[in-house]
Amino acid sequence: MSEVNKATVLKKEESVNSDLKQADIKIKKSGKVPIYLNGRLIGYCDDGETVANIIIEKRRLGLISHELNVAFHREENELYLYCDQGRARRPYIIVENGKSKLTPAVIEQIKKGELSWTKLLKLGIIEYLDAEEEDHHAYVAQSEEELTPEHTHLEIAPVSILGVVASMLPYAEYNSSPRITMACSMAKQALGTYALNHLIRMDSRAHVMFYPQEPLVKTIPYEILGMSERAAGQNFIVAVTSFYGYNMSDAVIVNKSAIDRGLGRSLFFKAYEIEERRYPGGQKDRFCIPPVGITGHRGEEAYRHLEEDGIIYPSADVNAGDVLVGKVSPPRFLEEINVFGVVEEKERESSLYMKTGDKGTVDSVLYTTSVSGNVLVKVRTYSLKIPEIGDKFASRHGQKGVIGMVVRQEDMPFTKEGIVPDLILNPHAIPSRMTVGHILEMLGGTAKCLSGKEIDGTTFSGTKEEEIRAILREYNFDEFGETELYDGYTGKKIKAKIFVGVIYYQKLHHLVSNKMHMRSRGPVQLLTHQPTEGRAREGGLRFGEMERDCLIGYGASMLIRERMLEESDKTQQLICVDCGYFAIHDYARNIDYCPLCKSNNIETVEMSYAFKLLVDEIKSLGIFPKIVLRDKA
Repeated sequence: MSEVNKATVLKKEESVNSDLKQADIKIKKSGKVPIYLNGRLIGYCDDGETVANIIIEKRRLGLISHELNVAFHREENELYLYCDQGRARRPYIIVENGKSKLTPAVIEQIKKGELSWTKLLKLGIIEYLDAEEEDHHAYVAQSEEELTPEHTHLEIAPVSILGVVASMLPYAEYNSSPRITMACSMAKQALGTYALNHLIRMDSRAHVMFYPQEPLVKTIPYEILGMSERAAGQNFIVAVTSFYGYNMSDAVIVNKSAIDRGLGRSLFFKAYEIEERRYPGGQKDRFCIPPVGITGHRGEEAYRHLEEDGIIYPSADVNAGDVLVGKVSPPRFLEEINVFGVVEEKERESSLYMKTGDKGTVDSVLYTTSVSGNVLVKVRTYSLKIPEIGDKFASRHGQKGVIGMVVRQEDMPFTKEGIVPDLILNPHAIPSRMTVGHILEMLGGTAKCLSGKEIDGTTFSGTKEEEIRAILREYNFDEFGETELYDGYTGKKIKAKIFVGVIYYQKLHHLVSNKMHMRSRGPVQLLTHQPTEGRAREGGLRFGEMERDCLIGYGASMLIRERMLEESDKTQQLICVDCGYFAIHDYARNIDYCPLCKSNNIETVEMSYAFKLLVDEIKSLGIFPKIVLRDKA
């Protein structure tokens, strides 16, 4: 804890002590019940329960700070007081004798604006409880109808037991908890309008959806938080059925014509930056088109988009390897010796360029100065992201899936009214996940489309299933959402009725075009001589122990050799036949010899470089590993 925080806590503890004295609570030097303040023993009292009740009463009267919480542990016979930082505290309505203190008269005053939240707190109508006091002194009712004389508190709204993100999910009480957790994390990954000034921002990575819509089925917290102004998804017509096996497991089928009309379309912005640095020797970088012959020159083709000042122009289409800002830097050392032994100062190329796998169009260029006073250039590119096979979509119920097939509208199933679904979801995704909320939202979305009536999806208090079914019946729609569909390929009616509805789907930022990666040959690590790791470093695809075991099981020994030696870190090392030590090649005399026993009986052995590295590490421990050679026969 920092000194400032310590001082704050100590000041709070001092004020609590003075509050307790003011409330006439006698703290002794010894007694039956120990009193702990923020975990520290401050004294004793005779009756912990009575003291706890007095503290709660005085706090409600405003004589003690509302930030103080109390917990009497009956089992241990100990009294705990808390006023430190970082506690999670929630507001509750106080209940006395089975009656809520938030009476209709008080509610009327709140509506008129006569009572503020702080005033409610001071009047003892609501109070904040932390986890400890909630456990030991609270019996909370969910609604006024549930109240009994035993109850001590009432929830302001049942949905408030959820966090900010979870409270925005519709019908969350009908889903299993792991799916709610997944839906929360995916809601943060959804593409939408993250800021209204995104066109003038230089965020390192940003996604902006073309036609974001607010959901048809909303929750009260969604409205309170103003999320309708920052929508991150679209309302899809969804059919729950299989489609020729292309939506197996969690894959989804998407209507190509809907994509052409703008469904799920987004822009991906990426910003690059480079600075003209100054170095201790008085040297500095400079922006320009690097001259031919400079160390690290990339070839004329790479600099084709640069203007005279070495900076790219907006609207240029760039691909991997293209230079965005040309820059030359002084040598790493003040003087370098060239191949002819002449000392010279040679500049090197250090331009900003597009990484492997990146491509797009230059959107804007920002020329400014950094905090240190150096010239700074930022280049922002954008690329159009049209939904394709492999892109990830998810509903607000943890039902995530990638596109398995994009189908033309004329090949999609359709209703007798000619309605074609935008997305086809596999029915096997519903029962085992127990996401009944997904089904309810589809019914609610359909009811909203037919009637225009608001469908409230707020957890614990939303529009009930019976009300939704009544709306569907009123508009001559099947109350269970089942519809007769016709096969797009044959035109014949599909025998089974299929569940069709409108539901809010989110496009997530896991786009296949940003993840696609492959390589044949490429850079290797300096230490192990194995391929580098990751897409950004043009890395190889990892062939691990388990993959190796599969090939051993198949007996594909030559494939193991190719994957784990030929295409990885194969090396040829000189080994002394006499002593088993690594030999060396003398380039001056053009001979191989052993530095240990001076023998010339040397053989070339093919091995993995990782093995050679292991032997070197063993040697560093003072152990002499001997490599014994013999003929293959």
